[in-house]
Amino acid sequence: RALSPQPAVAVRCQEGQLAVTVRRDLFGTGRSVRAAELSLGTASCPPLSPNPAQAFVTFVAALHECGSTLQVTPDSLIYRITLFYKPTRSGNPLIVRATPAEIPIECHYPRRSNVSSGAVHPTWAPFRSTVAAEERLQFSLRLMNDEWSRERLSNGFQLGDSLRFQADVTSEGHVPLRLFVDQCVATATPDRSSSPRYAFIDLGGCLVDSRAEDTGSAFVSPRPRPESLRFLVDAFKFAGDIGNLLYISCHLRVSPAAQAPNPWNKACSFSKASGLWAPLEGTAAICSCCDTGSCPSP
Repeated sequence: RALSPQPAVAVRCQEGQLAVTVRRDLFGTGRSVRAAELSLGTASCPPLSPNPAQAFVTFVAALHECGSTLQVTPDSLIYRITLFYKPTRSGNPLIVRATPAEIPIECHYPRRSNVSSGAVHPTWAPFRSTVAAEERLQFSLRLMNDEWSRERLSNGFQLGDSLRFQADVTSEGHVPLRLFVDQCVATATPDRSSSPRYAFIDLGGCLVDSRAEDTGSAFVSPRPRPESLRFLVDAFKFAGDIGNLLYISCHLRVSPAAQAPNPWNKACSFSKASGLWAPLEGTAAICSCCDTGSCPSP
């Protein structure tokens, strides 16, 4: 028989999932297999709702679903899964007209490069491996000097001073990132859930301390670079606290730099001049939830 111009099984490895396309004439014999005879992985995931008129059956699954396995090597993340063909018995239970088959599938995600082909040599969509790169993200939060040129040598402040914070994230071989501060909480003890506590950044990026009277707290514009974020907070202490010591805990997160800021990824300060919340980037609409307190969770 003449070879089909299209492969019997094609795989597309994407950032968080894989898509498997199976030709109904799986063995090139002219006999079409039934969609119900095909399954993906040891969990027997079924294909997408098939169209009997189409010549292909398609599976879409997250990389960790359907019983896939993950192998981590010094250079790669390798997801393995098997496509199963289990033919139904013919009308005569004494005879068999087809043989079961198992087709191994691999998705390779190099830890320092783009996606490369696996066993079935599909057409790959290049991208950086987010999962691998997340292992190399390094977050930092520093108190800076008045010129923002280096880390502040002293952590002592007087009321009336401004605390200059700089948050950074560094990574190796990752797609460009934009850093955000979801929350910063000040407490009198190392336990961030202790009382008293003051969340001066909250609601997924609202610098709520900037809303208070007689404060100059704000996110600093422009950023030094997308993966850095600076903000000012006026020095404060807890009423009645004789310890004069604050512990500050912040939750930092990143999003792809190419993704526009939104209500989930934002840095908003209150402008006393305009009486409105203003974003460091993006449109004012992304900060509207800072007043209502109904910001969506990142």
